[in-house]
Amino acid sequence: MTSFYHSLKNVIKLFRQAISGKEIDYTKGSIRKAIFLLSVPMILEMCMESIFALVDIAFVSRISTNAVATIGLTESVITLVYALAVGLSMAATAVVARRIGEKDASGANRAAVQVIILGILVAAIVSVFGILYPKEILNLMGGEHDLIEEGYRYTQILFGGNITIVLLFLINAVFRGAGNASMAMWVLILSNGLNIILDPIFIFGLGPIPEYGVAGAAIATTIGRGVAVLFQLLVLFYGATRIKLAVKDIGINISVMWNLIKVSLGGIGQFIIGTSSWIFLMRIISEFGSEVLAGYTISIRIIMFTLMPAWGMSNAAATLVGQNLGAKKPDRAEISVWKTGKYNAWFMFFVSICYLAFAETIISWFSPQADIIEYGALSLQIIAAGYVFYAYGMTINNAFNGAGDTKTPTVINFFCFWVLQLPFAYIAAFWWDWGPKGVFWAVTIAEVLIAVIAMLWFKKGTWKQVDV
Repeated sequence: MTSFYHSLKNVIKLFRQAISGKEIDYTKGSIRKAIFLLSVPMILEMCMESIFALVDIAFVSRISTNAVATIGLTESVITLVYALAVGLSMAATAVVARRIGEKDASGANRAAVQVIILGILVAAIVSVFGILYPKEILNLMGGEHDLIEEGYRYTQILFGGNITIVLLFLINAVFRGAGNASMAMWVLILSNGLNIILDPIFIFGLGPIPEYGVAGAAIATTIGRGVAVLFQLLVLFYGATRIKLAVKDIGINISVMWNLIKVSLGGIGQFIIGTSSWIFLMRIISEFGSEVLAGYTISIRIIMFTLMPAWGMSNAAATLVGQNLGAKKPDRAEISVWKTGKYNAWFMFFVSICYLAFAETIISWFSPQADIIEYGALSLQIIAAGYVFYAYGMTINNAFNGAGDTKTPTVINFFCFWVLQLPFAYIAAFWWDWGPKGVFWAVTIAEVLIAVIAMLWFKKGTWKQVDV
């Protein structure tokens, strides 16, 4: 009993250390401890994001089926923005982590400034299209006329304010690369905490604030993320962190920016491949009606509830690889990845059991409609069947990205998503008359294959020679 309390006390002490914001050198000491200290804030960060997604869909589902479907269609397109932001954030984490591992603080500062400038330029271009063509975006995705008229304002606001999405991603990636995962966590807690508070106010109205319906969800999201971005900038300029910016640092540095662009191209490519595949899957699903689309959208939100924490844990591998390669310790980097993958797989295994056993009950929490429950539960069960593989796939692909080898995951994604997943989904859904099940199985098969190929490729060790 004494040993149990001693172990519990140590875990609590490590937990407090993990969320305290204290910056640690992850190139030495216990690898297990390093994974824990990085993973805890990253998991909590992603849990907060997942909770927001579920709360958001719960509020919107009280409006109408079309409102839920609008979010599904809009987010399937705006994930292309996420792809750009995530691709750039991969470069930011890889380059900043490498500079930190090399003890080059000024180089890390330069990378942070240039990635923020790139993010602002990308967001400005996307905003123009989102503000001018929201109805066309929903129509392109197969939205019915009444859905478009009810939901286009949501699309317009979310796209118009996408700079908050982009900068939130990029600056948090800088914090993670510097080893300060807890700062990224607190930023997301602030952002999503505001979202959760503001959602019902703007969706249903309160006092002088009118009822905006589904558009209110976009307003709440944009305000919450905008406040969080302002907080991030204050920390970068005035906080006590490894990344310490000053006014003199602001300016374009072509060589640093070009290096970030080169590293990010693979990251952008792999996520564009993945997200465009998701867009086409949503387009196929939309052929089966709003009820099926709503069920699929709810199930994806629930799946993200557990994929986000798993993604948070896998992000630890990216930071550990980047910093240890910078410190000329490739073997330590490799051991860190396999240990992180193992811990992630255990987590995903237990979650998959819950989803397989209680899918209908879980979906019914978000909608009472029989058709939505039926297809949402089916989607949840089939996709969760491959969860253990997802754990290793996301961990190893993040390790490649942390090393600056963004090309390898791009090739893997291209083959598994475009060459396999999309043709299989279309053929199974329409030629073999599997209906929506064809799409659900396409997702699972592709993700399992990604994991297997990634593990085999990682063992070759070519990622250890990548220079960023």
